[in-house]
Amino acid sequence: MGTLWFWIVAAMLTVYVVLDGFDLGVGIVYLFVARTEQERLQAMHAIGPVWDGNEVWLIAGGGTLFFAFPLLYASSFSGFYLPLTIVLWLLMMRGLSIELRAHAHDKVFMTLFDATFSLSSAVLAVFFGAALANVIRGVPLGADDYFFLPLWTDWRTGPNPGILDWYTVLGGVLALLALAQHGLLYLALKTAGELNARAKIWARRLWPIVTLVTAVSVPATILARPGSLVRYTEHWAAWLAPLMVLVSLFVIATALRNDREWKAFLASCTYLASMLVGAAAGLYPVLLPTVGTGGHDITIERALAGPHTVRVGLVWWTFGLTLALIYTITVYWLFRGKVPEHAEGYSH
Repeated sequence: MGTLWFWIVAAMLTVYVVLDGFDLGVGIVYLFVARTEQERLQAMHAIGPVWDGNEVWLIAGGGTLFFAFPLLYASSFSGFYLPLTIVLWLLMMRGLSIELRAHAHDKVFMTLFDATFSLSSAVLAVFFGAALANVIRGVPLGADDYFFLPLWTDWRTGPNPGILDWYTVLGGVLALLALAQHGLLYLALKTAGELNARAKIWARRLWPIVTLVTAVSVPATILARPGSLVRYTEHWAAWLAPLMVLVSLFVIATALRNDREWKAFLASCTYLASMLVGAAAGLYPVLLPTVGTGGHDITIERALAGPHTVRVGLVWWTFGLTLALIYTITVYWLFRGKVPEHAEGYSH
């Protein structure tokens, strides 16, 4: 049952990254890809019907983590209190900027909301990438399974790391680049005219950089956490994740060359999902590794809730997931197709 819940939580967070990742990506590239007011309206209309629904998966993933692995939830949410607070503020700033921009008519306020939307999206991507890198690298867990991390120490991995070091910054940069590419491919899929053409141009320019940083992240992970390949030697199926990363990067490049917008976007979804599955496979059965000698890894066995909780939770989770899937599929179906080049009005 513990393994099932491990992959349920991993799957829900992966769905969040794939879905909310493209509207975060649109925010990252928004200021320099959408250059005119009409193009910015196009970009807002492209994400308007779905961005808030995408964030439901983050809440659902956090709720699932709470009842399935309460020890992990308590430990990580206490230790990462500062960055989580910053993330909440960034999510609020981003949501307010999208909603208020739709009602603003003064150029000064429109510019302010545009800048807030883009900046909060970019910083969120960096924080999410750094958060995942912190989990992969490990944290200094104490004997009571709690920890504290300053924002930074000496920028090195080891027994006394900070939230930011050379490895977690690399994770943040990779997330920023990967989500920017994801957003560009979504804009290419959903828009027409000059915005469509410019999104494709920037996606082609960004692809080699994403590929290079992805390649660098592999030896970096091994340096930051030498035991990260142990699970790959024990379970051959884990190698399918990095294989799919390579295939998806190749497909993105060929699809962009041939103007296959759907193919490029789906390959980007596969790339993000494969990267996250690969990270989860490298951690399993550990949920939060420790560095130093003060405590022990938080594993599935140690963190799993009681048998009655996980059995009853599976029933309610299945019901809730069904509703979420029906809503998500319905919204994406209703707003399928490209946004008109001369979109007007509210972006929802």
